Amino acid sequence: MTPVSELTDHTGFWMRMVSNAVSQAFARKVETEGVTVAEWSFMRALYNRDPTPPSVLANRIGMTKGAISKLADRLLAKGLIERTESANDKRAHSLSLTRQGKAKIPALASLADRNDAEFFGVLTKEEHETLDRILKVLAERRELKATPVD
Repeated sequence: MTPVSELTDHTGFWMRMVSNAVSQAFARKVETEGVTVAEWSFMRALYNRDPTPPSVLANRIGMTKGAISKLADRLLAKGLIERTESANDKRAHSLSLTRQGKAKIPALASLADRNDAEFFGVLTKEEHETLDRILKVLAERRELKATPVD
């Protein structure tokens, strides 16, 4: 009979455990600012950029156009982004942050920084750099480009 591996024998198990803990803690933090992690990722991708067509934004952060459309609708309703129609094509539009949206970015980025420091602060500087390097190599070699938002 072939032995059956334990859950804890798998690197993916440990990565998922850590990822879930980091992600859930961050989600709770950004909720205090009235946004979700997906909305934060969307907003951060617009920060300090010219108005951006939704299709370009979808490619930039690796989301479907449908997901971008839903997030845009939510952020428009919250007054954090605005939609500008193209002067040349009334069907085309671009998205950008409102003044209120721009003002939220430093606070949200600070929450992301704090979340990382709280979670990864138990590692030495060398361990943290090694972990980052390995994760970046894995993402590059597996051609992972989508911004994680779940």
